[in-house]
Amino acid sequence: MTDASSVEAVNAQASAAYQQILEIVGGVEPRIAEATRQELADQRSSLKLIASENYASLPTLLTMGTWLSDKYAEGTVGHRFYAGCQNIDSVESIAAEHARELFGAEYAYVQPHSGIDANLVAYWAILNKRIESPELERLGAKTVNDLSEADWETLRRTFSEQRVMGMSLDAGGHLTHGFRHNISGKMFHQRSYGTDPESQLIDYDKLRADAKEFKPLILIAGYSAYPRRVNFATMREIADEVGATLFVDMAHFAGLVAGKVFTGDENPVPFADVVGSTTHKSLRGPRGGFVLATKEYSESVDKGCPMVLGGPLSHVMAAKAVAFAEARQQSFQGYARNVADNAKTLAEGLMKRGAKLVTGGTDNHLVLIDTTSFGLTGRQAESALLDSGVVTNRNSVPNDPNGAWYTSGVRIGTPALTSRGFGADEFDKVAELIVDVLTNTTAMTASNGQPGKARYTVAGGVADRTKAAAAELLDANQLYPGLEL
Repeated sequence: MTDASSVEAVNAQASAAYQQILEIVGGVEPRIAEATRQELADQRSSLKLIASENYASLPTLLTMGTWLSDKYAEGTVGHRFYAGCQNIDSVESIAAEHARELFGAEYAYVQPHSGIDANLVAYWAILNKRIESPELERLGAKTVNDLSEADWETLRRTFSEQRVMGMSLDAGGHLTHGFRHNISGKMFHQRSYGTDPESQLIDYDKLRADAKEFKPLILIAGYSAYPRRVNFATMREIADEVGATLFVDMAHFAGLVAGKVFTGDENPVPFADVVGSTTHKSLRGPRGGFVLATKEYSESVDKGCPMVLGGPLSHVMAAKAVAFAEARQQSFQGYARNVADNAKTLAEGLMKRGAKLVTGGTDNHLVLIDTTSFGLTGRQAESALLDSGVVTNRNSVPNDPNGAWYTSGVRIGTPALTSRGFGADEFDKVAELIVDVLTNTTAMTASNGQPGKARYTVAGGVADRTKAAAAELLDANQLYPGLEL
């Protein structure tokens, strides 16, 4: 996206295209056309504060609706398992070129369908580089097909005995960082590092000591709900000290890296061996993933298909190329700075009105509210806010007494509303609305008389007045202005 007038002109131009598209779709299945129209209406009329969501540009969205979807292209550029992939080769090459230039990476792989897929490609690439290739050389084999059954079983056991170390889920880590409910927790032996009990910040000295004791093959840095920046130079030092590969999951903050908000030791790309990410969230692209790597790991990452992935989604790779190109524009750096500045404003607005925040603030794009200060579980707070037109998601806090389902926190972020043009005044008002709703929400007891973790009541009139106040903010900062369906 560039300046407001050019964006509005593009949106107006796209209006006719979308009207025709939905008319054609409605001729086959009108319920899908209606759900699509309603989704736009719902997004326009609610305060979207989910930290992992954003609004892609119309050029990015339109790129996905083409016949590029119809082509199978398993393999890599110039080495496909299907004929007739010359145009897909161009699409993938352009997307990878933009990604490399945007992040200053030696290698980019744009095929992953999601963040989880990107992380799985990264893990198996590291296993291939660190375990399989040396073992094949030791056994005198070129590929796994050359191994005897006994040697293959030995290699399989070797794969399954490797260790990873990542941030704990309640401290802000992600399911793909080795937790049991995710395939990563079944692939590896896992140990978590948490945060300091008082500051709730990463304790690098303790992390270093734990890593030296555990000796992981992969040290994972990155987060999905940690409202602070990470020193990746220190993470690199720790990884080197224990002989680990440093993998960084930057799915949440990729836009802040691309927008030059995270620089120096806070930019993971110069320090990590492999980086996994998504293209949506703060990067403001289509739903999808990608992997960055050093040249040392590039050949292993390039085997993502057929190692982990099936046929790439060529239409989405094209949309990634468009989004990366947009992120290379100077205007995106201004957007990224606004995302971080707005998060600080939102955090300060919440705290001055009495809200308790994990780590006492933020210096990235997200804020984590400890809802116990309002006498609520995260689920109660999330539901009460949704009733009032404020879309958030419940989230665990460090040492959460309510577990990962009910939780004791609500995670909010600034990327989406910043895309709509919200600034400091608007985000201070958003903080006021959030505190007003949570202050006027009461936890209810369950039918057995015990404290309920899901039931709640919002004082009369609060939800309506919040929706009315939100409507004023939203009307002044329209979503896709000029687009009419």
